[in-house]
Amino acid sequence: MSWANPEYFWLLILIPIFAVYLLWKHFSGKSASLTFSSLNRLQGISGNYRAWLVWFTPLLYTAAYALIVVALARPQLQNTTVERFADGIDMVISIDISSSMLAEDIKPNRLIAAKEVAADFIEKRESDRIGINVFARESFTVVPPTLDYTLLKNMLETVDLGMVRDGTAIGMGIATAINRLRDSEAESKVIILLTDGMNNAGEIDPVTAGEMAATFGIRIYAIGIGTRGTAPYPIDDPIFGRRYQNVPVNIDEEMLEHIASITGGKYWRATDLEEFIEVYNEIDRLETTEIEEIIYVDYEDRYPLYLLSGLGFLLLGFLNERFLTRSPLFHP
Repeated sequence: MSWANPEYFWLLILIPIFAVYLLWKHFSGKSASLTFSSLNRLQGISGNYRAWLVWFTPLLYTAAYALIVVALARPQLQNTTVERFADGIDMVISIDISSSMLAEDIKPNRLIAAKEVAADFIEKRESDRIGINVFARESFTVVPPTLDYTLLKNMLETVDLGMVRDGTAIGMGIATAINRLRDSEAESKVIILLTDGMNNAGEIDPVTAGEMAATFGIRIYAIGIGTRGTAPYPIDDPIFGRRYQNVPVNIDEEMLEHIASITGGKYWRATDLEEFIEVYNEIDRLETTEIEEIIYVDYEDRYPLYLLSGLGFLLLGFLNERFLTRSPLFHP
């Protein structure tokens, strides 16, 4: 409920003034019309209903006045319809699933952390088509760009090592993502490239793939994941069980930074989980989707209900005053 003319509510201040006037009039101490030596004999006389109806007249007039003031304020029911138009972003998250992603410098390990943080990132997006591809020695698409975020998160959980032969074909990972985005008509096209190593496989050089992305107007946000120096890597020994070996962390940061820069993107190094989460948060801030809203508001006037009710109370007050009690409210 809204009000078109709420300033009329100021008129309600006259109601307490009217009440004060009635009280003053009732207790004004006018001289009696008849004088009796004693009222004892009159106390047993039953009252007349008209004596009570006299008090209904000011109540009915007050209610009528209040309802008419509310009608003047024009109560309205407000129905709002919102149309949203969004220029979405098409993006592909390309994840390295080489065996080195089992390193546990980022808990519980790099691959699980990559999947969990990517799922949180997907949850925050609106109106963006997002796809997932993975790469090791080869690359393939897990989910093409889609608005079905539930499907994306479910398929993301299935990503694991061993889906393709081991290796690190960064160029192939980029090329597969490009194939999913090159025909997109979205104003913004993005590849989020995640790797923990150096390119050592594949038929396409990463820099060449980066130049291809720039040709198609695709930005690459590259993330190098892994601590500096060495990282604990689990080894399952058939005799001694699981043990850990510290392996060197070698990320080709110069190449990743170059690829990101030629496409208008950016490169980050995430050495722990907090940095990794913050990288995705920054990407989320950089790639904002502009949403245009058109709001239609329809107002339905409800003042006739209050006006008719007020006029009804006014009529009842008049009939009570003139015909039932025959006691004018305002008389000299």
